[in-house]
Amino acid sequence: MAYDKFKVLKSTAVPMPIENVDTDQIIPARFLKATERKGFGDNLFRDWRYNADNTPKEQFVLNNPIYQGKILVGGKNFGSGSSREHAAWAVYDYGFRCVVSSFFADIFRNNCLNVGVLPVQVSPAFLEQIFEAIEADPKTELVVDLPAQTITVVATGQKEAFDINAYKKDNLLNGFDDIDYLLNIKSDIKIFAGNTPL
Repeated sequence: MAYDKFKVLKSTAVPMPIENVDTDQIIPARFLKATERKGFGDNLFRDWRYNADNTPKEQFVLNNPIYQGKILVGGKNFGSGSSREHAAWAVYDYGFRCVVSSFFADIFRNNCLNVGVLPVQVSPAFLEQIFEAIEADPKTELVVDLPAQTITVVATGQKEAFDINAYKKDNLLNGFDDIDYLLNIKSDIKIFAGNTPL
């Protein structure tokens, strides 16, 4: 399934300065029965967003209209725990295209990259600068430049580079998942197969 191409994202951000957010908190296990990548955003952080009677918890950041945007800024060790890919589906389906943290669990990072969400790992100091900027002004914008591999706080000009696997970067730039990538080089595969002795 192809996704929107990711090049440069300029957006306000939703701050969640909580460390060790695991995948069961991102999408609780009881919502994993569906096999299509739709509807998971409704249950993103379900137990943190809603009370037992399904009324919103006013104190939770996703229920605060002050904070909006396509970038989620999380604390250290975001996406730890089980390997469920549904966690990345929920992040994407909710509308986030980028998650920023000072450390990601490897499996969560890869699951995000597979569905069109860019995980941007920054230094702890820069993460703190981002949180401070958003606290000072919830309308603070960040610019995530995938081609240049940089993230910038627009108001202050503070900038930091981030790393990304070259293959995954190319897929994001083109809006490809792994299947799309193979289909895109189908003719090359046929040529290679035709030139390869059995």
